Amino acid sequence: MSIVAIVGRPNVGKSTLFNRLIQRREAITDAVSGVTRDRHYGKSDWNGKDFSIIDTGGYVLGSDDVFEAEIDHQVELAIDEADVILFMVDAEDGITGMDEDVANLLRKVKKPVVLAVNKVDNPEREANAVEFYNLGLGDFFTLSSTSGSGTGDLLDKIVELLPDTPVREDSDLPRFAVVGRPNAGKSSFINALIGEDRYIVTDIAGTTRDSIDTKYNRFGFEFNLVDTAGIRRKKKVKEDLEFYSVMRSVRAIEHADVCILILDATRGFDGQVQNIFWLAERNRKGIVVLVNKWDLVDKETNTAKEFEAQIRREMEPFTDVPIVFISVLNKQRIFKAIETAVDVFKNRAKRIKTSELNEVMLPIIEHYPPPSLKGKFVKIKFVTQLPTPQPQFAFFCNLPQYVRDPYKRYLENQLRKNFDFNGVPVSVYMRKK
Repeated sequence: MSIVAIVGRPNVGKSTLFNRLIQRREAITDAVSGVTRDRHYGKSDWNGKDFSIIDTGGYVLGSDDVFEAEIDHQVELAIDEADVILFMVDAEDGITGMDEDVANLLRKVKKPVVLAVNKVDNPEREANAVEFYNLGLGDFFTLSSTSGSGTGDLLDKIVELLPDTPVREDSDLPRFAVVGRPNAGKSSFINALIGEDRYIVTDIAGTTRDSIDTKYNRFGFEFNLVDTAGIRRKKKVKEDLEFYSVMRSVRAIEHADVCILILDATRGFDGQVQNIFWLAERNRKGIVVLVNKWDLVDKETNTAKEFEAQIRREMEPFTDVPIVFISVLNKQRIFKAIETAVDVFKNRAKRIKTSELNEVMLPIIEHYPPPSLKGKFVKIKFVTQLPTPQPQFAFFCNLPQYVRDPYKRYLENQLRKNFDFNGVPVSVYMRKK
């Protein structure tokens, strides 16, 4: 999936436009807060093309503010990773010195740049917008991110510039992406698998830019193992390892079937790991959590049980995820981790017959029907699994609008209890009968 980065100085309306784009249709994934101030990741689509959006912080060249300096580095990384760059300026303020700083940076980039003049909400500002030709970036689009006017033409241009999704080799093979924060043991995990297993076939170029897919055969199951560690040279990463780990994970997650999320036991399920976890969940991918460096933790009788319980509290409400405690250094349970990932992939691809679904779920619903709302009683009469790559179920009833989220979660939990969707996000939809 392609990436669009929104850049510009502070207070030009980047976040407002970002929020509008990710809410363009009901099925859009919610934005996921990132690791630093004003950092957001989301998904959108236009004219049948899906793409990710990064809302960067405001770019302030040469600022003495430590926070702003870090944001500047991260904007540069976002530009480096993006396929299309959306440069936003403010019609109300006109061209400022900071705008010129950003334009100077973008003129050196060999990537498509779309100039968007925001806050154009009257004819006078429309006429005055011609001054932005002076930035030397060619034609521009005028819009109002608050009202949404002009965003359609802007999106038409963006999707026109997005690269076509490449056809990937071995497209029928499942893809397992190894993701996590820096120094959690991703590379060591991959190396331990490759170094010990003689069934390795070959390394092939993947669709995740600059990543490596290792075709792997174990347990009688063949798949591509995607390494997100070490994708870039270290001099490119600078001190922004945290942000860049999310950048790499965005692409890897979107092209994966199962995400193997490795965390450092000495650091726990912290905010950075949670961001990556929720990126995978919102992309409806299978998830396996590996707690690495378990050999470094001082243990008592219930240490593992308490550690796992803490992780599941942070995962709520999606807690039906396998957690495996490993030590890559000592090669403890690393193959158990892969075996678990294979099981999760099978769960994600699971198809349940409609007759079996109704035989199991309708008595459960009859025993505990949806609560009445405004004196209305909901009667669910039929359930079927939708023909999608991940488990999605449609429950047909007389008043779908009266079924609230708590009851949908109840239905999801019953599906998990009876059909085993461990490690896989499950979607429940109510439909009019």
